[in-house]
Amino acid sequence: MAKNRGSKIELTAYDDLFETDESRAEANLSKIREIPIVEIDEFPDHPFKVLMDEDMEQLVDSIKRSGVMTPATVRQKEGGRYELISGHRRKKACELAGLEMLKCEVKELTRDEAIIVMVESNLQRTTILPSEKAFAYKMRLEAMKRQGQRSDLTSSPVATKLQSGRSDKELGELVGESKDQIRRYIRLTELVPEILQMVDERQIAFRPAVEISYLSEEQQYTLLEAMGYNDATPSLAQAIKMKKFMQEGKLTDEVIQSIMQEDKPNQKEKPAFKDERITKLIPKSIPRGQETDFVVKALEFYNRHLQRSKAHER
Repeated sequence: MAKNRGSKIELTAYDDLFETDESRAEANLSKIREIPIVEIDEFPDHPFKVLMDEDMEQLVDSIKRSGVMTPATVRQKEGGRYELISGHRRKKACELAGLEMLKCEVKELTRDEAIIVMVESNLQRTTILPSEKAFAYKMRLEAMKRQGQRSDLTSSPVATKLQSGRSDKELGELVGESKDQIRRYIRLTELVPEILQMVDERQIAFRPAVEISYLSEEQQYTLLEAMGYNDATPSLAQAIKMKKFMQEGKLTDEVIQSIMQEDKPNQKEKPAFKDERITKLIPKSIPRGQETDFVVKALEFYNRHLQRSKAHER
């Protein structure tokens, strides 16, 4: 059988054929450079917080002694400036240490590629807040849906282009979460900032917070007021009940307040005062959570009475 003369044989380039690991390492090193911090812009909508905590203090001390050991990652923008992809804590620590330059690796990445790298590099941290995971998963999932994932950009290679509707499953496999858990975290991005902060501070449990996220912004702020008034946070059962009323169009301010006034097993045994001599003097009409205010006002009234009595005795 005659061979197809039109077929082409692709040969490896001469330089590539004799390229060594050492030369490839040198090529990578050429992308690492000292960049003025003032020329580096923050990543838009960066979901991870840079906290001024003890870890930051230790990082500042380390950089003062030894400099930046691991380069930050940036990409060059139009106009010559740079955009920080990973290394936000290192950048802040350099600023606090009084340094003007930051050691960086410059990568050629699109916006979506940069999002994927930014999220993956930050998810390696030991401590990650629920809000950070929520917005990070949302950003990465949107990027993955837009263009599929290149296997050379992350430590977890994905061979095939992501199919629509399966991105959450693929993301879950990459970060070690179920697709349902990915969806739950992303729901947290629908919470108003005050309630989301309560989730970060562990004042509200994760699963009730997911159910609360289905309420409108106005309903969430009404719930926030009810939580403060009753000195209580919603249980999972209460959160599910509010979501159900909302879906039926029946979740009024009064309903929210009524639900939050319900006795909960985990709050029934938490009286404001353990001494029965005090608790039996507090009228049952005083709302739960306001017992202390009642006792304080009663004591203030009694003290004024004592002062008047002493004044009359003089």
